[in-house]
Amino acid sequence: MRSVALRRRTASVSSETLTLVAVLALAAVLLFAGMGLRSPWPPDEPRFAYLAHEMLSTGQWLFPARGGELYPDKPPLFMWAIATGLKVTGNLNIAMLLPSAIASLITLAAVFDIGRRLWDGAVGRNAALLLLFTPQFLIQAKFAQIDALLTCWTTLACYGLLRHFLCGPAWRWYFAAWFFMGLGIITKGVGFLPIFLLPLLGACHYATSHGKNTWTRRTWLGPLVLLAAVALWLGPMLWQVARHPDPELIAYRDNILFRQTGERYTNPWGHIKPWYYLWLNVIPALWAPGSLLLLTGFRTIIQRSMLDRRILVLFIWVIAVVTFFSFSPGKRGVYVLPALPIFCLALSAVWRVHPPSLAGRTALRLLVGGVTVLAGIAATLALTHHPVLMRHLQVLAQPEQTATWVAVIAASTCAVLVGCQWFTRRVSPWIAYGATVTILVLVQSLALNPLLEPLRTPASLMQSAVARVNGGELAIIDSKEHYLLFSPIPLVHFGYFSSDATQYRNAWQWINEREGRYVMAPERGEIECFDPALAQAVGYAHRQNWVLYSRESAQPRCATPEVLRRFRSVRGPYGKSRQRSLSD
Repeated sequence: MRSVALRRRTASVSSETLTLVAVLALAAVLLFAGMGLRSPWPPDEPRFAYLAHEMLSTGQWLFPARGGELYPDKPPLFMWAIATGLKVTGNLNIAMLLPSAIASLITLAAVFDIGRRLWDGAVGRNAALLLLFTPQFLIQAKFAQIDALLTCWTTLACYGLLRHFLCGPAWRWYFAAWFFMGLGIITKGVGFLPIFLLPLLGACHYATSHGKNTWTRRTWLGPLVLLAAVALWLGPMLWQVARHPDPELIAYRDNILFRQTGERYTNPWGHIKPWYYLWLNVIPALWAPGSLLLLTGFRTIIQRSMLDRRILVLFIWVIAVVTFFSFSPGKRGVYVLPALPIFCLALSAVWRVHPPSLAGRTALRLLVGGVTVLAGIAATLALTHHPVLMRHLQVLAQPEQTATWVAVIAASTCAVLVGCQWFTRRVSPWIAYGATVTILVLVQSLALNPLLEPLRTPASLMQSAVARVNGGELAIIDSKEHYLLFSPIPLVHFGYFSSDATQYRNAWQWINEREGRYVMAPERGEIECFDPALAQAVGYAHRQNWVLYSRESAQPRCATPEVLRRFRSVRGPYGKSRQRSLSD
């Protein structure tokens, strides 16, 4: 009997392993599709790509900088990951996306495994697939933004705590959880979110007397592991600032330790949203279809959570994370991404006993049908050259031809989706939904992204500006990383954190120092030091018209800038450039 049970257990483990491999293989197809076919796109991708390139070019890994100016908004771990990928691959288009894709695969594997250990292989499989096909997860997994990596560290930390307290004791995983929290902190600052699990697991422990050896004196050593992980970057950074007390380094230290943490949470300066923004504007759409199934089966979920305290712990933690970010006046949708994997795990654990209701399955079918209708509408608008679409395509050399290609792609996608729904009409709506998402991701990655590349980069604008300069020097006001990325000649900028007035005054002084200098700036109603009537139109990019000021367009007099700063880039990363700060 014992040998029969052992064989059954071995067969079950082998089956679960094969299922995990299949899920990760499907995820790899979706996440790596189209990688390298597009360059960094605003708003965030050019920043991190440029920071990583400059980090690798200059050898300065402790203090990230863009165009020679220190960047204190985020800790450097994500930039380290991109820079490492760039060193290995030599291709920035691939390197910028590798960290998010790899981190997302690890997240899926962790969700699958903890679901298998807490319940069974079906829960792990369903949780991983639900997470994979959730829009917010897929979007971040395929973009060079910091949040997919943060979600990975958060999920691994939750995995370690759950495995220790609910499946353990497993002290190695307990201390690993604290280490992952530390890595999360030096990724985006909020890597401590899994700590919210500890009081919930403690309450569960004392209510059920489960895991008597999981709460001991060793438990209090966890924060020391977190501090050790944070010290991997914070220690050398603080030591360098103490050794070289340069005002810029001191400002960097104070900014990243205080202004970008506590002040950004309590008194943010951007993305101001009402308290309900995450609950009503983000989660219903970006967490679909899980959010739809939550609403259609809310009573069942509550009942099941009361019967299984493990599910209750997971849901309360998700609510705690969303509430934490809701208290801050500044909110972005990506803030709640770290809670999504645990949300999917909790829902799948409910479905283990209570599958989605008829209302839930109907909502899923309607969602798939709505996506198909939207594809048809997009094809119609592109085929008829709708004015709104054509206005966005006017910056291209052949807008009508591009619109035709968009129409062909959208119409083909709509036809494939209709066929998919027909063939899956008698099977589970989950199959139809998964197939629909797979088709959309592949079409977007392999067909639409390369087609939209000229619209998402300032390559043509920078080429036009360089042609107007005709061998002279070029400076830029209101610079962003994507302009430095695509500049084929050296650029001068006057500080990302300088006011417009300071930048214009610095530019006035710079342009009058030598012949053959030009200043590129967005077209605005109010400027300083230059005559708008003498500006030359140079092009349109990223919702702005750009103009070029020559030395003749400079006013006779201009006020002295508040801060005298200049930085030079020696072409963008695609031109194998390096940056250096210019002395004033």
